Amino acid sequence: MDIQAIEKQNIVDKVFEQMKQKILNKEWRPGDKIPSEPKLCELFQVSRVSVRSAIQRLRDSGLIETCQGKGSFVSESMQSRIVDTSLPMMNITEKEYLDMKEFRETIEFKCIELAAQRATKQDLQEIEAALNKMYLTRNDYKKYSSADYEFHLAVAKASKNELFYQLMKQNKRVYYRHLEELNRVFGKLDDSFKGHQRQFLAIQNRDSDTAKAEIQMSIDENQKKVRK
Repeated sequence: MDIQAIEKQNIVDKVFEQMKQKILNKEWRPGDKIPSEPKLCELFQVSRVSVRSAIQRLRDSGLIETCQGKGSFVSESMQSRIVDTSLPMMNITEKEYLDMKEFRETIEFKCIELAAQRATKQDLQEIEAALNKMYLTRNDYKKYSSADYEFHLAVAKASKNELFYQLMKQNKRVYYRHLEELNRVFGKLDDSFKGHQRQFLAIQNRDSDTAKAEIQMSIDENQKKVRK
């Protein structure tokens, strides 16, 4: 990272921290509309780009919500929880996580078992293509999550069970949201990529037990983090 990029990031950090403090100090209360971008630029004496970056971080942290055409508002849920600002907030509940955990352990585990038995050369190429996309987008959790979903969908397709494959496609919105939240909050996309790489190699080697063990390890680790 060059000096200009570092300076720009430092400015965004400072604006983010000052805005966060206004929320935590209840100068901006839950439900309040925060000042417009021009007013924030004037308040902090920074560019609109820096303000937008700080707002995006607040949004990712769950501290504010943006309504198209209306502006950004302090999250109403701030009233009912103590904010640990050392980590971004998880925008899915533990119940939602556990529901998806059961779905994955039921459907996805069977898909990966069947894929290890039935995957063709074309199937393996499609799974690997999604894996390569994950590698190239490790610095952008949204794009990474999209490739992450493509990886698991390709595995379902390789199972040769049309019902499983269609079920994964029909639940794309929920599944993608689940992956995006985990990748956004917990980060460590390099570790995530390596885990998926091991899954792919296990499928390629027709070793379903190892592939399922990799998924189980990831799910269990994430569950511990969600409970914290």
